[in-house]
Amino acid sequence: MAEVSDEDIKRRAHELWEMAGRPEGREDEFWHKAEQQVRGEGETLEKLRADPGITTNS
Repeated sequence: MAEVSDEDIKRRAHELWEMAGRPEGREDEFWHKAEQQVRGEGETLEKLRADPGITTNS
């Protein structure tokens, strides 16, 4: 499984927080959502590396 750094998650969480209008008190929500997104992207990249014949357009 691809390594996911806290820094990657932090950057994504900040982006999500800004897109949501910078609401207060929802840090955990944005962190968890960012973690899911970043981990999902890593898994997709691993699958593509393992089988370059896979396309992302269905």
